[in-house]
Amino acid sequence: MEQWKKHSIYKIPSVVTNLNKKAYKPQAVSFGPYHYGEEHLMAMEVHKHRALVHFLKRCEKPIELVFQEMEQVVQELRDSYKPLDPIWILDTPKFIQMMILDGCFTLEILRANDRVADYAENDPIFSEHGKFYILPYIKRDMLMLENQISMTVLLTLIQHETRLEQEYDHELLNQKIVKLLNPRTHLIQSLGKCLHILDVYRKSLIQEEPSHPTTHVPEDIDAGEEIIRSAVELHEAGIHFKKSKTLSLKDISFDRGVLRLPTLVVDDTTEYMLLNIIAFERLHVGAGNEITSFTYFMDTMVDNAMDVAILNRKGIIINGLGSDKVVSKLFNSLSRDIAVDRHGVLDVVRTNMSKYCRKPWNRWHSNLIHTYFRNPWAIVSLIAGILLFVLTTVQTIYSVKQSYQSPDQSNSTISHNTPRPRRLP
Repeated sequence: MEQWKKHSIYKIPSVVTNLNKKAYKPQAVSFGPYHYGEEHLMAMEVHKHRALVHFLKRCEKPIELVFQEMEQVVQELRDSYKPLDPIWILDTPKFIQMMILDGCFTLEILRANDRVADYAENDPIFSEHGKFYILPYIKRDMLMLENQISMTVLLTLIQHETRLEQEYDHELLNQKIVKLLNPRTHLIQSLGKCLHILDVYRKSLIQEEPSHPTTHVPEDIDAGEEIIRSAVELHEAGIHFKKSKTLSLKDISFDRGVLRLPTLVVDDTTEYMLLNIIAFERLHVGAGNEITSFTYFMDTMVDNAMDVAILNRKGIIINGLGSDKVVSKLFNSLSRDIAVDRHGVLDVVRTNMSKYCRKPWNRWHSNLIHTYFRNPWAIVSLIAGILLFVLTTVQTIYSVKQSYQSPDQSNSTISHNTPRPRRLP
């Protein structure tokens, strides 16, 4: 049990990676032991050594001292990996060397947005050119679950560099990570001590509490019944979509016919980002289920391009992929073979929406739209039918009224029209 508590970085099982192998493999740089030495990643190793040189010059301390400080936490670093190849247990110096190189390179990348004067203007990685062409691929690889290093590595190196007697504030490191990887989000609260960069990123996505509370599950709903509906079906049933007040992916609520959802930018990074976080929640006990539940919820909402179009118009999905059909396929593929908490908040939201859609008025409204408002010709036919019915009704009323005029009116009409008899002389 004590050993299980130390694990935080995992080798993803083949049953998961086989569904989408590219989503879990780094493309530009390796961090940690799982992808160390792979041929297509070796080109970045020379840049790691250059980053180490800059780091050592800046802190003005010998590499031996850095090695000694890292050696004090080496067992903690080994324990964070599950599993770990025996070669990294037998060869301690090689393992520490890898941690120092990867840690220094990571810190230099986190400072990429700050102008670091000691790098050349034509540096392949840390110049403006490198930030534009290379940094996006490095940021992608920093979010791979199998490509993580413990936050202890980064904190140890920062403590060594800053030469502070007191412990370095881990929240400052969290802010740098979020600023680089999730610039749309600003930390409004403490994320606490995180396990690694992917853990920081995940917590930044769900840091804010829902802006609208979710009501409890109605007691008259059977938990086993089908309550999943697409955005088109919900729209036809009279449910309105609105953006949540926060960007938190757990800020989803339903109240009195209004479903509030957070804005989500869907681009080339969305697939691997969500899949790696889902894998982390699946493998790490205590990580939570928020991102997995959100992904499953969005999959139930999006069946085809029409669902994406509705959510796009409401500003809930910002389509960076161009095609609504591509976005719908993306969501449909993300939730394959995932486990969802059937007693979570989002399940309550789905249940409440199901009850709303089952009300007679809402069902009638849905059937009316589905039957008569699907296309323009159906609308024209409906309007023409209503006008014909109204005109026929008016004509009928007028005819009945003429047939049942009062006797006084009839006699009066006859007396006025009958000529008076002429008097005889």
